Parts: sequence; structure tokens; C-alpha cells
Amino acid sequence: MNQTDTLNPARASVAVIGSGRLGGVLARALRAAGLDVLGPFGRDGTAASGTVPAVDIALLCVPDAAIAVAADAVRDRARFVGHVSGATGLDAVDFSLHPLQTFTGDEKPDVFRGIGCAVDAHTDEALAVATGLAEVLGARAFRVGDAQRAGYHAAASMASNLVLAVLDAAEQLAVAAGLPSAGTRALLAPLVRRTVENWADAGAEASLTGPIARGDEGTVARQRAAVADAGLDLLALFDQLCASTRGLAHRPQEDAA
Repeated sequence: MNQTDTLNPARASVAVIGSGRLGGVLARALRAAGLDVLGPFGRDGTAASGTVPAVDIALLCVPDAAIAVAADAVRDRARFVGHVSGATGLDAVDFSLHPLQTFTGDEKPDVFRGIGCAVDAHTDEALAVATGLAEVLGARAFRVGDAQRAGYHAAASMASNLVLAVLDAAEQLAVAAGLPSAGTRALLAPLVRRTVENWADAGAEASLTGPIARGDEGTVARQRAAVADAGLDLLALFDQLCASTRGLAHRPQEDAA
């Protein structure tokens, strides 16, 4: 393609660099969407079949610390180079494309449909490429600049990775209280799902239930004693979560318009 032509992401050739969880899923999804996809290649732009040929887009699905080296390895073979990191800036690339989702690597190509996708770029053309790729995947693109990137990524971590720490603590406490270890997650999961659905529909304040919301500090004290007695080193986490939940329960309401 002539470098002066406007690139249509839906018809682009894409080399996926990085064969980890996200690299494999992205390659399958872009291929299913009809794009000419090569790879995934290794971080250095090579694979058993050879090196990356000339492509429209090189999409780096590598750890943050490897982005600069991977970008340098493919810079002369791609019209646009982008990464999929939510936390790293654009120093080494033309654009970023961060799917706001967690991946195990086994997902089907339609896993991107309907999710958010944070994008940013140095130029309007590169931004159009990033936005177009998100749309090809069926995702909803929104822009996050360098100044907001760390805060955005922290929010994503709290909504995913850090939630798992809370759920693991709940599982440990349930087992310590006598629930069957083999079935504890299956018993707690419907509660977790309904809580998340309520939050998605109405927000945290409207969805909050339980003893703290009712002002029943006697029950909270008994819960705290049980956590302490379990000997699981979870008391500090319990106390912090209770303090945060009290803040939520007593958050000043905005005056009605």
C-alpha cells in the first residue's frame, strides 16, 4: 500500500507480535473478522516460519518491559506499530489499543464484542487505525491519554485482579467456617454474580446491602471476631474493606435537581 493512502483497518494486514494469552486471542479474533493476520510471532518478530514480512500494522502483545525492543524489531516492516498495554505510554509506538477485559487465552473470537477498548495515538491517522481495529473486533473505543493512563489502569486492576483477592479471602473464610472446600466457589458464585449485576445496573450505593448498610455494628463485630479466630491473616483486609464500605454507606447524597 502507498504510504500516502488512508489505511482502512478492516482491510489491513496485521502482524501480531507475542504469543501469550492476549496475542493468541487477538490473532484469532482479527482473523475471524476477515483481516489478513500473520502470527503470533515471537517478541523479536520471528517465528518458525521466518520473520515478519511487510505489513500495515504490527500489534505488540508483549510484556510492558519488552515493548520498546519489540517495536524496534518490527519498525521497518510495519506502517503502524501499536501495543495493547493499558499502563505504558506511546514512546515506542504509534498507537495503543487496550481491551478492557481479562483473558485466559482460551476465549472465542467474539470475546471482544461489546467490551470497552482504550485507545490513544500520536496522530489522527494512527488514532483512526486504533479505533478502527476496536470496531472490527466489535469493541467500543474510548480515548485515554498518557496523563490518565495510570489511573485508568489502576481502575481496571481494581475491577478485576484486586477483586480476585477479595473473592479468594471470602472462599478461605467460608471453608474455615465449615463449607465444603470442593463446592465453596459454586455456593458463593451466585451471590457474586448478582452483586455485580446490581452494581452494573444501579451503582454501588443503590446496591449495598448487609449489616454495615443497616448500621448493625454488633453483627460486624461478630464477623470480625470470626475472621480473627480463623487464623488466616485476613483481619487487616476485613477491617479496611469494612471502613471503605462504611464510607460508601454514609456517602453524602447529591441534592436533587
